[in-house]
Amino acid sequence: MQKTKKTGLPKSLDMRHNGHFVDLISKRSTGPQIRMIPIDKIDPNPQQARNELGEIHELMASIKEKGILEPILVRPRRGRYEIIAGERRYIASKRLGLTEMPAIEKNVEDNEAMEIALIENLQRKDLDFFEEADGLQSLADVYGYNHQQIAQKIGKARSTITETLNLGKIPKDIRELCKEYHITSRSTLIEIAKQKNKEDMESLIQFIQDRDLRREDTRELSKRLKGSEKRPKRFVYNYRPKNSDYKIRIEFRKKEITKDDIIKILEEVLSNLKST
Repeated sequence: MQKTKKTGLPKSLDMRHNGHFVDLISKRSTGPQIRMIPIDKIDPNPQQARNELGEIHELMASIKEKGILEPILVRPRRGRYEIIAGERRYIASKRLGLTEMPAIEKNVEDNEAMEIALIENLQRKDLDFFEEADGLQSLADVYGYNHQQIAQKIGKARSTITETLNLGKIPKDIRELCKEYHITSRSTLIEIAKQKNKEDMESLIQFIQDRDLRREDTRELSKRLKGSEKRPKRFVYNYRPKNSDYKIRIEFRKKEITKDDIIKILEEVLSNLKST
């Protein structure tokens, strides 16, 4: 059967080999371009909000296997390049011994570079609550932004911004105590930040640690320490031995419980277990 439909390019047209379409678009583009920059010409960002590098070894493994998938953002600085955003990628690449990395060059002033760096960090998910609080406070201090303006810039609710900024009021040694006791819940940290002074913060943290308090218990104890509630609504007894895989929690309806009351309840529970 003879074909009647012609396929391919018409004979009157020739395939061009003197340039690539992508190259043509790149030449016409007026926006910032991605290019490879020697790592030894790149300097870290002095306004980095992140205090810790996090799982840098996982990032190194990813770069080693798949390369740098997202270019860093830099600005020209006295014949060199200063990082605006992407310091973890830079450090991971440097440790791997790479000699160059993809970057987008953006010529901005000091204040704009700092704002971009802070907002880029704050939009990431792996900052801890204290790093986020310090970053937000920097935006407020340097640029005079109010809570609503910060919320609009980083895409979060105003109430979230206010709560996070309050976490920045927790002193450094209290923050370290929270980390030592693995207190990482946002709601619990907010209750700690609400305390009148450092001593009350320490007392609340010690109660949380010793009695293994849940969120609602922490909130009630927080109110008592602040003076807005004289006693907690109910008594909670928690027992968790060190190096053990179990814990015991007894929640009473009464506000005040004695040691004898706890012993009586435990004996009653033990008796019921033996009889079943």
